[in-house]
Amino acid sequence: MFSSTSSDDSIPKPSEKAPRHASDREHIVALKSFGVDLHPETPMYVEDSTSLANAIGGSGLKDIFANSLVLMAAFSACMGGLLFGFDQGVVSIILTMDQFLSVFPEIDADVSSGASFNKGIMTALLELGAFIGALQAGFLADRYSRKKTIAIGAVWFIIGSIIQTTSYSFAQLVVGRFIGGLGVGVLSAVAPMYISECAPPNIRGSCLALEGSSIVIGIVIMFYITYATRYISNDWAFRAPFLLQMTPCIGLCIGLYKLPYSPRWLASVGRDQECLDALVRLRRFPTSDPRLQAEWITVRAEAVHNREVMLEEHPNLQGEDVWSQIKLEIASWIDMFRPKMIRRTSIGIVLMVFQQFLGINALIYYSPTLFEELGLDYQMQLDMSGVLNILQMLATFVAFFILDRVGRRAPLLIGSIVITSCHVIVAAIMAVYSKDWAAHMTQAWVAVAFIFLFMFAFGLGWSPVPWAMPAEINPSSRRAKGVAITTCACWAGNFIIGLITPPMLQHLKYGTFLFFAAFGLLSGIWTWFFCPETK
Repeated sequence: MFSSTSSDDSIPKPSEKAPRHASDREHIVALKSFGVDLHPETPMYVEDSTSLANAIGGSGLKDIFANSLVLMAAFSACMGGLLFGFDQGVVSIILTMDQFLSVFPEIDADVSSGASFNKGIMTALLELGAFIGALQAGFLADRYSRKKTIAIGAVWFIIGSIIQTTSYSFAQLVVGRFIGGLGVGVLSAVAPMYISECAPPNIRGSCLALEGSSIVIGIVIMFYITYATRYISNDWAFRAPFLLQMTPCIGLCIGLYKLPYSPRWLASVGRDQECLDALVRLRRFPTSDPRLQAEWITVRAEAVHNREVMLEEHPNLQGEDVWSQIKLEIASWIDMFRPKMIRRTSIGIVLMVFQQFLGINALIYYSPTLFEELGLDYQMQLDMSGVLNILQMLATFVAFFILDRVGRRAPLLIGSIVITSCHVIVAAIMAVYSKDWAAHMTQAWVAVAFIFLFMFAFGLGWSPVPWAMPAEINPSSRRAKGVAITTCACWAGNFIIGLITPPMLQHLKYGTFLFFAAFGLLSGIWTWFFCPETK
């Protein structure tokens, strides 16, 4: 991708907003030595070369833990997923909790004829809020920085948690979930973008995989907290988990104070010296280190080019007045669907849609109900739900270690094959034996085993990769909006799944698994023919 034919002529010209530094030509030798070429004729322009990436740092878990700032940035990248996981871990149990149903009888099937629909609405309102939150995240991240936007998302989630904790009516509960969803959406879109721009290139994939891993970690933590609080005899059986959800956000708001701004964002707004200072802190190299100078020049050159591209594509929208800025913002969103960007945008959208329509969140949110369909008693339903979540967590840990070694396509392809097979087998077992589980418990446990296999296969590929790839395939000039669009696709799919799963389980029974199997087959075909490798 990068040739060794860089020349002084390929250095970006000075611009008003990003004045040319005299030291650029002195350090162009560093770019050449690391095999970095500038491509002014392409929208990609500058990316990290393999040799520069290797020079900046190795790959693996030790490299993340070796730098406290990168570790803190990685933690911030986890936050959107962690909070969503917290919600899933709480909801999967409280939907079956007597203390919760007594306060919100609208969800109790024994009391309300619309309980199935209300259950879906309660679950899906968080995803709807997340969709809207992710939609605004791109603008906020470009305008106010990645770091400040993460803080905005954390505040939204804290407000939503407070409203849910104090709810005594169904309307107040769903409003709280919607507001909390705004925070989840903002964080899930911006945090991966932030870590992709802060982490050394060779551990970027592992850091981005933390987003998928953190969802499962959040599920497991809050599942067992709620599992314990269900023994409380009063309302605090469900209010305590709602309250505890906000604690990581408070820690995040405190920790953000010590984190630097994204170097690429600083370069994009012309704050070049601060960009260098941020790289010094993140890489722990002295200012004179040729590796640091090479990366600094690369980041700044890309920022200059990005501004020149916007000037070339939208010359009439460069005014400082509010109306020009609004029109430029709208035009930049439309650009994501023009021929130059449509393939990148569509890849991110399709990845997220398949992630949701493979059935993962249907299993997590409604796992006790699913296990009830297989003839398990209430205690066993909860126990198996816990095991299910732990299996996915173990799988995402494995993915964390292998993603930068095996790439992205292989885990997706293998995952699609295994997931489709598991759904078909579970559907077949339910179709044949569901009328009398008491006489066929062996077959029921075989179905449980294949649900476990599905969860492990999903955790290896379709859990982390759709979160990692959108930040990798979009150039920095489009990354904020590209990640925001794909994250919106995730939450839109999640909203639909949360809404339709309860009535599907009620009316389709085993057909629910065939529905997800069809998407598993389609995901494998699409990955084989259309999904790129971004290793």
